[in-house]
Amino acid sequence: MSAAPGTRTATDMGTAASLPGTAVRAEFPPAHYWRRWCEDAGAPLPMQVDAAPAEPAPPPVTPPVAADGTTEAPYRVLVVEDDLSQALFAESVLCGAGMQAAVVSVASEVMASVDTFRPDLVLMDLHMPGMDGVELTNLIRQHQAHAHTPIVFLTGDPDPERQFEALETGADDFLTKPVRPRHLIAAVQSRVRRARMLQRERSGGARHPVTGLYTRSHMLQRLNSMIPGDGKGALYMVEVAGIGALRDRYGYAGLEQLLTDASSRISQAAAGHAVSRLSDSIYLVHAADLAADQLPESARALRDALGREGFSANDEAVRLRAFVGYTTLAHGYGDASSALAAAERALREARAQPIGIAGYQPPRQRDHDQAMAESVRQALADNRFQLAFQPVVAVAGGDEAQFQTLLRMRRADGSLLPAGDFLPAADAVDLMQDIDQRVLELAVTVLHQRSEAGKPVRLFVSQSARSLARDGHATHVLGMLAAYGVEGSRIVIDVRQDEALIHALALREFCDAMVPAGVQLCLGQYQAGREADALLGQLPLGYVRLAPRYSQKLDDQAVRDEMRQAIERAHRLGLRVIGQQVEDPQAAATLWMSGVDFIQGNLVQQAAGELDFDFDHSVL
Repeated sequence: MSAAPGTRTATDMGTAASLPGTAVRAEFPPAHYWRRWCEDAGAPLPMQVDAAPAEPAPPPVTPPVAADGTTEAPYRVLVVEDDLSQALFAESVLCGAGMQAAVVSVASEVMASVDTFRPDLVLMDLHMPGMDGVELTNLIRQHQAHAHTPIVFLTGDPDPERQFEALETGADDFLTKPVRPRHLIAAVQSRVRRARMLQRERSGGARHPVTGLYTRSHMLQRLNSMIPGDGKGALYMVEVAGIGALRDRYGYAGLEQLLTDASSRISQAAAGHAVSRLSDSIYLVHAADLAADQLPESARALRDALGREGFSANDEAVRLRAFVGYTTLAHGYGDASSALAAAERALREARAQPIGIAGYQPPRQRDHDQAMAESVRQALADNRFQLAFQPVVAVAGGDEAQFQTLLRMRRADGSLLPAGDFLPAADAVDLMQDIDQRVLELAVTVLHQRSEAGKPVRLFVSQSARSLARDGHATHVLGMLAAYGVEGSRIVIDVRQDEALIHALALREFCDAMVPAGVQLCLGQYQAGREADALLGQLPLGYVRLAPRYSQKLDDQAVRDEMRQAIERAHRLGLRVIGQQVEDPQAAATLWMSGVDFIQGNLVQQAAGELDFDFDHSVL
């Protein structure tokens, strides 16, 4: 691919720098140049003028992964900017995040560059000599081939009228200078991701090329468009049991072939209903026109599709076991997230059933722990929830104070219950959003008090993905931060991987609202896998928290190797990695050598009600 005149690509820069005896000009930034603007950057790397760069080239960056797990081409961004320093900054940030960036500084050459470079997104200065950004946007939009290409203005112009004028001509968004690198990356990735997804929809790419199943993103969009609806049909979640043991025995390649074959069986058993692979081990079936009395029979057919006949993996005969949870849409769900949550609850119940099948029943019809649910309701009314804190410590030391928040409920007799003892009952009666809001209120209050005392901290706050997907939750979070005068960067929303996979589409919308405020997201319980790894590139994450399995099975070489690869993958995406439930020095040492950035667990300090850990002298 060739660039238009006046356009300079990252490839050109790398080629020039690698020629023997070629002097590197001062405006060519060295590797990792963009990190000097990041809050987590170390000491600035020296700029070398007229000398070959001393540090090696940065490691290869993992290309973006589509929602169906397939590898995509790197995102292409055309930077239209007449200020060379601003252009180099944006180019360095984007290239550092694994994208392809090209720069054009002359307005008259923009269209030629758009035609040859064919960008996924145009990042444009609003004020250009000769032809301003509004005129250029009009020019780009007149060409049918670029009618849907996102255009984002990077500008220091505070005039809202000027911004509205640009938006009316077809621009998609504004980023105000100066912009933080992480915000720039997140904004660009979000826009390109959506544009590519829409392009796949327009071109008929809603199905996986190998299995023929609907892609996860298409299925979630399908459900969002059909729920709420007429109440007809049902949702099924089909889980392949023992996925971890299968991976250990047959490896990633063998397991993937096994699950591809399983996809075909489930598709046949679904008898024409829409099917997608929701995660590594879970399939989602949307039966749009199934009568209520047919649901149990269909659930048995889906279960037996995997268990009745054997499969072949690495020349071995394998017989799979499946769990099936389902819900009728006649329950009148208000949105797709609520329906998915109900099917997920049924699946959890199915795991405990001898037949491996369970249908969802609304809480008033279920035989759940009514006493505990009532205790939770009363605790909410009496404000008897409180937080415990566990430090999240940098393995290399540092004075940045940050803690994981852990929820506790004080009973009427004064005793404290950990979250695991009461959250299942609260979840069964749909109290999670109330609890999540209370947790946020407690966390934001602590952040405000610490800031007023001149002792700022960062808090990792766990939230249910179902709460984050609810309408108005993002507005509630931002309003709370504004009311207490708390900086968004002081809070990290922690969401579990298994929930994030199910509610990925709504979660991306929540993240898009959080990023401009500086609020970051942590993917908790991260365990490597095709769908989980795709999620790393789809969400604007700042952190990943490793699953406890990695710290508890470090004597297993296969687990250690998988963990190192997971850490390297996260680092290539610019994410910081937390090793959790670290209980002994040997586990801490292994995690440190594997490249984690932070340690959390009882080895560092047990959870307590005070934030009194000495981060200044915490070198592991």
